[in-house]
Amino acid sequence: MGAGDNDFMANKANKKLLVGCAAGFSGDRTDAALPVVQALIASGQPAVLIFETLAERTLALAQLARRTDPDAGYEPLLVDLLRPVLAQCLAHDVRIVSNFGAANPHGAARRIHALAAELGLARPRIAVLQGDDLSGPDHRALLQGALGSAMPTEPIVSANAYIGAQAIADALRAGADIVVCGRVADPSLVLGPALAHYGWALDDWDRLARATMAGHLLECGAQVTGGYFADPGYKEVPGLAQLGYPIAEIDADGHCTITKPPGTGGCITERTVKEQLLYELHDPAAYLTPDVVADITTARVTTVGADAVRLEGVQGHARPATLKVNVCFESGWFAEGEISYAGPRAEARARLAGEVLRERLHGLGPLRIDLIGVTSIFGDDTSRWLDAPASDSGDARNDVRDVRLRVALQHRDHASAQRLVREVTALYTCGPAGGGGVRTAMRPRLGTVSCLVPRDAVAVRFEMVEPALQPLEVSP
Repeated sequence: MGAGDNDFMANKANKKLLVGCAAGFSGDRTDAALPVVQALIASGQPAVLIFETLAERTLALAQLARRTDPDAGYEPLLVDLLRPVLAQCLAHDVRIVSNFGAANPHGAARRIHALAAELGLARPRIAVLQGDDLSGPDHRALLQGALGSAMPTEPIVSANAYIGAQAIADALRAGADIVVCGRVADPSLVLGPALAHYGWALDDWDRLARATMAGHLLECGAQVTGGYFADPGYKEVPGLAQLGYPIAEIDADGHCTITKPPGTGGCITERTVKEQLLYELHDPAAYLTPDVVADITTARVTTVGADAVRLEGVQGHARPATLKVNVCFESGWFAEGEISYAGPRAEARARLAGEVLRERLHGLGPLRIDLIGVTSIFGDDTSRWLDAPASDSGDARNDVRDVRLRVALQHRDHASAQRLVREVTALYTCGPAGGGGVRTAMRPRLGTVSCLVPRDAVAVRFEMVEPALQPLEVSP
């Protein structure tokens, strides 16, 4: 399993590298990895499996979980994601790289060791990346200097820098079977293995940019294989219930071909690849990452086979001198409640219920009022959409026969936020007529600010984690 082989990837650099993605966010499908791993093994090529499970606020939620349980704070579905494929990955030299460490990468590593023991597997070599967490008191002055007046006065829950691919590559070269990251830039999960495999220089900007964009195509999982693309009657996608997750074949120049496991649903076309290529790119000429600034204005996307699309022509420029940091802080409480109205004049009754709540909670703060089925997605937090005429056609609102009223409020004071919960519940009998299916919730609210810090202020490294002497207590 790679122990003592410091060049386990580089010595195969004459072969193309395959990187498969089996998750695009925390909560993604847990059965996605197996077809990907089987395809990687069948290829006979050097291969890496990635799981991308860490969104911006996911890490802050992980920090909150760790406050309650010091052993928590990593991806909740870690075991569900790994159990189906861990044995095969270790047996066939498929390396695993993921940011499922979240707020507790060491805890994730310990849990993986425990899982390997449960499965009767030889212990994997697990590397943990460190340095992204800037939430401690030692970094408070750094954050204050970067944020200035935007520095939160409320308690900070998390502060994490988006680190890059170099430490991932170093860990793989050191013989890691599994690399556990916290906050790392999503495309770096792919660039790191490519760096380890091909031995590119860290200023080989074009190659780094090309592999970065391969990572960008993979990072959202099934989006590129048709999931986020599907729109019935307009953009048809077959087998949506059994989507195959993407695999990138990366060559020595960083160009890639995107495929998916045979026999799986979904599709890979020039259109799906182009949509994902442009996804969340504010400036196609300057996609900023910790590793490189990528420029896709000269990129070429071409079909090279069934469910096989090649990306070439990406250019790169020198990496930024700074790293992005997301800071999440306590921001009071978020309260919401829902109640349904059905039958004739359902919308009118739901609107009246919203008016009742607005009057009774007047002065507490702005209410978000949605009529789900009428206006919710395009509404704003002050619910100005509800003030517009319901329809230009007389009594058309009476045609809406099933409406769910949703009301939400953010408040720093717990008791004040809880008033919304009580008032929505009271609509059961206080009217209007026919309300039912009340559901309410209260949860801590997180605020977020971002800043840039000097690259040299973030000390990134990896360490190999040894298994615990005693097995972890594992919940059934």
